[in-house]
Amino acid sequence: MTEATGIVGEFLTLKEGTDADLLAMQCGDFYEFFDEDAEIVADELDLKVSQKSSHGSSYPMAGVPVDDLTPYVSALVERGYRVAIADQHETENGHAREITRVVTPGTHLETGDESAQYLAAVVREASRDGGDTYGVAATDVTTGQFQVTQLDDADAGEALTELYTFAPAEILPGPELRNDDEFLDRLRERTGAALTLHDSASFEPGRASHTVREQFGSETVDSVGIGDQDVAVQAAGAVLSYVEDTGVGTLAAVTRLQAYGERDHVDLDATTQRNLELTETMQGDSSGSLFDTIDHTVTAAGGRLLQQWLQRPRRNRAELRRRQSCVAALSEAAMARERIRETLSDAYDLERLAARATSGSADARDLRAVQETLALLGQVADAVTETERLAESPLADALDGADREAADALAADLDSALVEDPPGTVRQGGLFERGYDDDLDEIIDEHEAALEWLETLPDREKERTGITHLSVDRNKTDGYYIQVGKSETGAVPDDYQHIKTLKNSKRYTTPELDEKERDVLRLEERRHDMEYERFQGLRERVAERATLLQDVGRTLAELDAFASLAVHAVENDWTRPTVVDGNELSIEAGRHPVVEQTTEFVPNDLYMDDERQFLIVTGPNMSGKSTYMRQAALITLLAQVGSFVPARSATVGLVDGIFTRVGALDELAQGRSTFMVEMQELSNILHSATDESLVILDEVGRGTATFDGISIAWAATEYIVNSIQSKTLFATHYHELTALGEELPTVENVHVAVDGEPRSAEGDGDVTFLRTVRDGPTDRSYGVHVADLAGVPEPVVDRSQEVLDRLRDDKAIEIRGSEPNDGGTTQAVFDLDSGQFRDGAAQSEGTSAGSPAAPVATDGDPEHAPGESAAEVPNSDEAAASLDPETEAVLSELTELDVTETPPVELMAKVQEWQAELDDE
Repeated sequence: MTEATGIVGEFLTLKEGTDADLLAMQCGDFYEFFDEDAEIVADELDLKVSQKSSHGSSYPMAGVPVDDLTPYVSALVERGYRVAIADQHETENGHAREITRVVTPGTHLETGDESAQYLAAVVREASRDGGDTYGVAATDVTTGQFQVTQLDDADAGEALTELYTFAPAEILPGPELRNDDEFLDRLRERTGAALTLHDSASFEPGRASHTVREQFGSETVDSVGIGDQDVAVQAAGAVLSYVEDTGVGTLAAVTRLQAYGERDHVDLDATTQRNLELTETMQGDSSGSLFDTIDHTVTAAGGRLLQQWLQRPRRNRAELRRRQSCVAALSEAAMARERIRETLSDAYDLERLAARATSGSADARDLRAVQETLALLGQVADAVTETERLAESPLADALDGADREAADALAADLDSALVEDPPGTVRQGGLFERGYDDDLDEIIDEHEAALEWLETLPDREKERTGITHLSVDRNKTDGYYIQVGKSETGAVPDDYQHIKTLKNSKRYTTPELDEKERDVLRLEERRHDMEYERFQGLRERVAERATLLQDVGRTLAELDAFASLAVHAVENDWTRPTVVDGNELSIEAGRHPVVEQTTEFVPNDLYMDDERQFLIVTGPNMSGKSTYMRQAALITLLAQVGSFVPARSATVGLVDGIFTRVGALDELAQGRSTFMVEMQELSNILHSATDESLVILDEVGRGTATFDGISIAWAATEYIVNSIQSKTLFATHYHELTALGEELPTVENVHVAVDGEPRSAEGDGDVTFLRTVRDGPTDRSYGVHVADLAGVPEPVVDRSQEVLDRLRDDKAIEIRGSEPNDGGTTQAVFDLDSGQFRDGAAQSEGTSAGSPAAPVATDGDPEHAPGESAAEVPNSDEAAASLDPETEAVLSELTELDVTETPPVELMAKVQEWQAELDDE
């Protein structure tokens, strides 16, 4: 317990009663920080530190004006601090202070970021059957949105994917997860959210269920289908409890409980969202992302909604057709579309204004913004109904989601109440129009009459006294006073009472002035109190209509998002796709939606169905394989957003998930090599994808030895084709995999075409990458040509080509720079059986590199090793006959193993086991 007394003691006592990181305590016109809090705030916000004495000790002190608290708190919260606010109020015994709210990353209302700001909770319930059950709930306190889901028989990756989609600012882990360090580390890594350990009791099923039903009503909870889903309810109850405990005051705005199931949306895990660069590029920039490219919204709410659509594509064909029809109508009605967008550009963020009203933080300017935005609904509705093409589209039905009559009535009420340009403070008067309240008008008349008497006093006194240098003014120290220049102070009347002498003047008061001052202050206080009381009532009426504000806000946001998609479709010649059930993916002249913005793009066709389900994509580096596959994924995604797509035509079968393995960002800092990351991503796909998914594999197995990599890629291909049966595009430089296209009925080869011949050891070549995809495998990788294009020194390129030609012809390669005993050069042969270079005989033309080779003499001529004749080199039959029992056992197991039915991860483990057995021998 602190020994400090007075203000410092009160501060430290309040701080001990909260689990916040910092406390801002109101002291008159300032919010003060003391002790360690002052030093932290001064360091973070560059504030000046002074000292405050208490009980013989000195404590650091830093403060900010009351009216300036919000930006300082915002800066602290953005840095991850939880800030408690202690407000001051008057009592019979003087001042009293109490903590009124705690501002946290997930409950901060005054954020300047237009993106959604979610507070989430995640709960896990262990299952005896292997898979766990996860409950996830998320609310955006700035808009009142509240969503909840339950993942049955799931793993940690699925729960992390759900949370990643919301990008929460703060997460409340449930009791079961608090000691799971691995899960918490992955949570921090994936989301960057602040993790808060909220009261465990709020997660208890009974208490959580009561909290949720109290907030939304039992009928609502049962109707959305989570009444018996204890884990989902636990997460939802904890979120509601936390919002209430922090005192943010926005629960009144949380009126809709939206429950969604696993099959409502397309599964996009964090890796896929990153690889497809939906909202930011792999470098972490928003510029160049898909959202940045197609976002033409004119409102903050419209931009949030469009981003939400991209991150959570739908699987409901009826909803997708509705969205497409709205985009189509707006794309065809250019003048009406631009009229709507121009109208919407004046709209404020109604969802956030509703939250501010319910929390009691909205000021008069906020309510005026509500009025102006509600009034826009009618203008937008008129633009739709007056345009035949729009009136016949689902846009008209979309507008029915908001009560226009109620919106007009509330807008009219606010318009008649508030002045056109109200002040930024609600306690200094000047908020209301005349005629709004008779009692208030009477007080205002008396107050303004008293002010007018004061304003005209200087002229009357100059005329009465003959003094020319005379003025009337007011300050906090002297109140109202009459100021007379020193040269004329001898002419002041007897009723002037001297109160202060300045360098060039003197100040006076009079009994009449004192009386008028008392009248003005009394009327001013009554006016301000009455205006504030009336304003609170007006704000409460707006808060009671929070649902109306949210309905109108979401309706306007939806129209803005539709108009944005229409603008992009028209400007970029996008087409309306046909969305169907089944596995068809037919794209004619498809393009990458982002790449086409910066380069002259070569369109390509793509066709996949039940008979053509797995495409092996080969071709040179830099030829466009990755772009081709990504554009297929993005066109599929855009179609399931409800957008038009960059293609001449497209038929897209609904998918339940899009999974990608593209490149690998090295994560050595987290103890994971590039190859380990690649294998973990592959493992996730093989466990998560279904026969309704779209899988994009851009190289598999490239981070390890060649034969290991080929084996993994081969086995993964067979497993996807035979067991998962998802639509898959697999780009690879392992030419060996193209053989699968000849053997597996649903596998086809396609390649990126090249014109010309690459350079060879005999001369320069001339190659053009056509970036056109054609059926069949490629004939080579053109890697040496790409090295040449990249500016690799010519001697290296020439030597590379020479080595490559000899490898292709199964010829021995001279190893330059070696120092054999007799001064000659050493040669090596690449043995396909072992996957290694062997010192061996320089073979005659046509000899297989995989055949047994004699040692190489230092003069380059073949001869047998000392003591060994050619007859002593064993043939394959003799080698087989001499195998030891352990090796024969391994070969027997390998013969009996069904590769097509063995998951790749198990296959890799088995290979490692065999290697260990053989190494022991």
